[in-house]
Amino acid sequence: MVTRVIIMGAAGRDFHNFNMVFRDDPGHQVVAFTAAQIPNIEGRRYPPELAGPRYPQGIPIHPEAELPRLIRELRPHQVVLAYSDLSHEAVMHLASQVLAAGPDFRLIGPDASMLESRVPVVSVCAVRTGSGKSQTTRRVVRILRDKGRKVVAVRHPMPYGEIARQRVQRFALMEDLDRHRCTIEEREEYEPHIAAGCVVYAGVDYGAILAEAEKEADVIVWDGGNNDLPFYRPRLEIVVADPHRPGHEVSYHPGEANLRRAHVVVINKVDTAAPEGVEAVRRSIRALNPRAMVVEAASPISVDEPASIAGKRVLAVEDGPTLTHGGMGYGAGVLAARRHGAAEVVDPRAWAVGSLRATYAAYPGIGPLLPAMGYGDEQVRDLEATIEATPADVVLVATPVDLRRIIRIGKPALRVRYELEEVGHPDLVDALREF
Repeated sequence: MVTRVIIMGAAGRDFHNFNMVFRDDPGHQVVAFTAAQIPNIEGRRYPPELAGPRYPQGIPIHPEAELPRLIRELRPHQVVLAYSDLSHEAVMHLASQVLAAGPDFRLIGPDASMLESRVPVVSVCAVRTGSGKSQTTRRVVRILRDKGRKVVAVRHPMPYGEIARQRVQRFALMEDLDRHRCTIEEREEYEPHIAAGCVVYAGVDYGAILAEAEKEADVIVWDGGNNDLPFYRPRLEIVVADPHRPGHEVSYHPGEANLRRAHVVVINKVDTAAPEGVEAVRRSIRALNPRAMVVEAASPISVDEPASIAGKRVLAVEDGPTLTHGGMGYGAGVLAARRHGAAEVVDPRAWAVGSLRATYAAYPGIGPLLPAMGYGDEQVRDLEATIEATPADVVLVATPVDLRRIIRIGKPALRVRYELEEVGHPDLVDALREF
């Protein structure tokens, strides 16, 4: 009997698990994907040129809200959860919904989904979105390149456009971002690598991506997304924890699995977190993974012309995923505004336009700041309009990519930057020396 499967995803892990576990297995038939977390990724198809000869029509992608109907009509034997940054409680609510309808509820483990590389892999993952993976990855790449290694970064997938066109993507020049029609969310992850002179790969088919990356790398650095597990089997697993959200390292999926697997745990943001938050994370590490090396790190914030903030009404524009499914109520922009004497951090919700109004409704925990949602042209236009309408004297651009080069900002705008700096020893040089 052929086992019928629905895969619940968010345009990343779901496609990878399909490619690794189901695509070439005649004993399973994937009848649908569902999509969540990311706007406007449903209503598409996983294309036949990627799905393989067993799926000549491709595979439809439906909103996750339609899962009960899909189970009734498609009668799957299994429903596979294949996306990240969900609380343990949310995972079990989804499991209960599936089990109540009849099918098995399944998670695919690392042994079935990790690809083996011919060159060493260092992975950088996290316990939650917004913990500081990106700056940690950049620091790891710098250390390895300073040691004379040829390093290629491979980024967790973000196929928000035409899936077939995004099978294998290589970014070495800024022009490649335009050639691949990258969204703001993609640019935030790829541009810092390019600016540092590091080639970065991404896409959909991570077997094909690995084959290309191996041709030009002595070391591959896996640049994780959300709090997902690596797609490639690492020789060294670095996991970033956030003491601004103590307890989340043991209460979110699959972040807890990352914590338990880690060779090195970076407790980031110790310069801005409460000491009791740092100690709570340390207790979790001691309880779940006492053999891990623990590195403390700061993410110091720098601002262009900080004197321009004092006494001004400030609009803080922050990284979108960190504020939405990452659950953070503030970020580097808000911290910079407070540190440099802003008269007010303006709450933009009353002036939010279009899709951003819907974002605030879906994530009511977002604080008085503006998430830089940029998954498509409509959201970019709404972001511009909301910034224009919000009565602020200064805009603080606290996103990984400089939005001033991508959208029109009709107010004085200052860039907020942050990089990783280890505090004391052991540090990442020590961790990589052992690797």
